[in-house]
Amino acid sequence: MRIAVLGLGAVGRGLLQMLAAKPELGFVLTAVADSTSARIDPDGLDPVAILDEKCGTGRCAPSGLSAADVIASGAYDVLVELTPTNAMTGEPALTHIRSALESGRHVVTSNKGPIATDYSGLAALADDARVALRFEATVGGAIPVLHAIRDGLAGNSYSSITGVLNGTCNYILTRMDDEGLTYEQALTEARELGYAEADPTYDVRGIDAAIKLVILANTCWGLGVTLDDVAITGIDGLTVDALRLAATQDCTIRLIGEAVPAENLLRVAPRVLPRNHPLVIKGTLNAIMLSTDMAGEVTLMGKGAGSVETASALIGDLIAIRDRYDGSG
Repeated sequence: MRIAVLGLGAVGRGLLQMLAAKPELGFVLTAVADSTSARIDPDGLDPVAILDEKCGTGRCAPSGLSAADVIASGAYDVLVELTPTNAMTGEPALTHIRSALESGRHVVTSNKGPIATDYSGLAALADDARVALRFEATVGGAIPVLHAIRDGLAGNSYSSITGVLNGTCNYILTRMDDEGLTYEQALTEARELGYAEADPTYDVRGIDAAIKLVILANTCWGLGVTLDDVAITGIDGLTVDALRLAATQDCTIRLIGEAVPAENLLRVAPRVLPRNHPLVIKGTLNAIMLSTDMAGEVTLMGKGAGSVETASALIGDLIAIRDRYDGSG
């Protein structure tokens, strides 16, 4: 199966590393693009050579080609869309994904913005073209939660989804709880360790978790909701005193995303939880609890970020497409 990769940031480089390390998977890289260049070869590209050139020159090719040229080339069965994208508008990934679907190509992406912004429209395009749109890597990093919802727990009805959906917030709250750090001290530590961005607003105000909650809700129930439908409270107003008070009741605080259709509830907010609750996890881990009618409560936990971890989710989607469509474009 031929794949084209748009975006060579940490996730894109992680994917190429895994493609090079696992040739037995049978994927052929035929096109790649970064923000300033692109390379296309229908006969196949060497992922290691691409990575070496990217490391040495900052570009994946010396040519004047672009991501748009890759999409228009048609030299791929699956487009893997990993470009830097505005999470609120979904662009430029939204346009890339639409173009690939309209041309009858499968799409795999780790970009949350397009899926949260226009899941219904993109799903309709994929259905019309009889191709796959898969986005496991948009929620929970390496955790196969979307696979569980669509396949592993197929036949179940879901009453709710709750989860710890942002590793940065979870790390900050863990440090505040374990060491008595103030919010500012824990955030500084998270920045120094690379867990938080220089501008952490997107994470600490709950926006990232809310976008993931939208994706989960639309995948599970087809609600057609957007970020505007989520009530959001971040952790930037939390004090260490609040955590100390929770501790007196053998509880702690975590930033929790909740979706309960029967209650019209879509919310991201700090919640007080017993310390033995399945969602009380430490560090940068993510955890998601699915409440089902047959399987009961199923909790999935794992690394919510990381280049190789996210590549795991991307490769899982690629294999699912390969197995279903037998490599046809």
